[in-house]
Amino acid sequence: MSTVTIARAGNIAIVTVDNPPVNALSQAVRQGLWDAVATLDAEAEVTAVVLHCAGRTFIAGADVREFGKVPEPPHLPDLVARIEGAAKPWVAAIHGAALGGGLEVALGCRFRVAGTGASLGLPEVNLGIIPGASGTVRTPRLTGLPAAVALVTSGKPVRAEKALTLGLIDAVIEGDLLEGAIAFAEKALAKPLPQPVSARVITPEDDAFWDGQRVAVTKAAKGNNAPLRALDSLRFASENDFATAMAFERETFLALRGSDQAAALRAVFFAERAATRPAHLGDAKPVAIRSAAVIGGGTMGAGIAAALRDAGLPVVLIERDETALARGIANLRAIFEGGVKRGKLTQAQAEARLAGVTPSTDYAALADTDLVIEAVFEEIGVKRAVFEQLAQACRADAVLATNTSYLDPREIAEGLPHPERFIGLHFFSPANVMKLLEIVPVPETGPEVLATAFALAKQLGKIPVQAGICEGFIGNRILKRYRAAAEALVRQGVTIADIDAAMRGYGLAMGPFEAQDMGGLDIAYLQREGARALGQDVPETLGDVLVTAGRKGQKTGGGWYDYVAGDRKPKPSPAVTALLGERIASPATMSAQEIATALVGEMAAEGDAILAEGIAHQASDIDLVEIHGYGFPRWRGGPMHARDRAAGKV
Repeated sequence: MSTVTIARAGNIAIVTVDNPPVNALSQAVRQGLWDAVATLDAEAEVTAVVLHCAGRTFIAGADVREFGKVPEPPHLPDLVARIEGAAKPWVAAIHGAALGGGLEVALGCRFRVAGTGASLGLPEVNLGIIPGASGTVRTPRLTGLPAAVALVTSGKPVRAEKALTLGLIDAVIEGDLLEGAIAFAEKALAKPLPQPVSARVITPEDDAFWDGQRVAVTKAAKGNNAPLRALDSLRFASENDFATAMAFERETFLALRGSDQAAALRAVFFAERAATRPAHLGDAKPVAIRSAAVIGGGTMGAGIAAALRDAGLPVVLIERDETALARGIANLRAIFEGGVKRGKLTQAQAEARLAGVTPSTDYAALADTDLVIEAVFEEIGVKRAVFEQLAQACRADAVLATNTSYLDPREIAEGLPHPERFIGLHFFSPANVMKLLEIVPVPETGPEVLATAFALAKQLGKIPVQAGICEGFIGNRILKRYRAAAEALVRQGVTIADIDAAMRGYGLAMGPFEAQDMGGLDIAYLQREGARALGQDVPETLGDVLVTAGRKGQKTGGGWYDYVAGDRKPKPSPAVTALLGERIASPATMSAQEIATALVGEMAAEGDAILAEGIAHQASDIDLVEIHGYGFPRWRGGPMHARDRAAGKV
């Protein structure tokens, strides 16, 4: 079946793209549209053309199967120009999403209309490139430069209603989109046609505007080069004629397409795309989750409950007594009120979120719940006691999950009736914000329950990664080695501040020592002390020395750094120098690149061990864990990809 077909409604031709699932711009689609222009220009009775897409969306972008390959003609910039230069005016009828090349095709049309709820955007910077078919050249001619800069450099789409106010589209169609687009075309033909977008003039902005945008974009990009290159292309378009600007955009696009950052971001894109339904699930069908419960209303439990409510699930919140329950509801209220303050929720939405939570101290409230997630104190006895009560209160087919960071889920579930329904779900704090979800099955976990965990992650908008059972699973195990390697550099004479600065320069929000100070050095210290109490041989760390001296991080006014009350800015600490003095070698000099290469190499080496032990299924899973759980820069692709790219292996 052809991916592009032509029909007619009187004098209006309807060109339909049908390339499931998202009508991507494959070579066949590009060729079909190219040929449609010639066909319809030759038909005297055709007065206008409506470009329409079958299925759930307009053209949602490039064909991912062509990523990294040399594109075949017709090339997209030529196709957009051909549509714009057609003898018969084209009207893009947008539903679902018009993204990237899809929006650029729409920009080549003389008019653009969209259904309510449609979204339009240019997300190319999220793949390490810029729009390459006029996105930086035609967009400012429609919207003006401020709106174009926001669209192109952020990569964030806008809804149809917003697109109308920006001038990106000409009308929002209520009701049937195709009928509305045809009626719009007929009405538009009764008036003089507007100029093609390429012939319109960009209103210039002064140097102060561009300087301010560069500062803002640099801060938001966090090391990703593409947004700044997109800003350069927009400025060039505003200062040069259309043809020269198109050549500059294309040159920039092609230069970025082969860059390390683009390769990394493509790798992450494909890994995320496959994450919610990995191949090893086979034909297992997930259990339907219509209601959920959370045991424990502390920071983690409240975050999990908020994430479930954000996904529309009714939630029962269980706490041990009324006082703890009141604290849990207060934690939830604070989360939702924070959403209102940041403009993420309306007051009515926040109230509805909270109203969907049923607080209780009675496990009997869980009698008909589909999913229960335990999020109590990280102590094996406490968690076991919870599951003993869940075994009595819940249906035999209810999915029971533990949120644990370090404990062995097999020990938590010991003696649980129907163990096939049990699974580990390791959320990351704040659980309503962080996208990573480590899924940890026990040997008895049923395939349907495993599939349910992945389906739940998708429902919650999270990135799921399956992890085998070991201390720290994937992420915390790598974190432990990363921190140990950073301490080893300190012992060799590299300064704490230099190590943190090197990792910030590499793209992390914080270095390893700043991060420990924020989270608290005592957390890892207590885990090491627990292991020592069990007879394990755990060598003394530099962190142990600091905690023993009362330095637990920001909360005590000092950890690896000193802090002034009311100021979280770390300051080098003479006290730390004195405490660690005998354990540190003479000052050593390492470049920032050498430090980052060494520490990322340690992370990747631990990843190799994790793969060898079968704890992770594939290297890309490890990269997703580090990106979404630990702030590894997305544009570097994760530690496994970064190490292998530097070695020329990918």
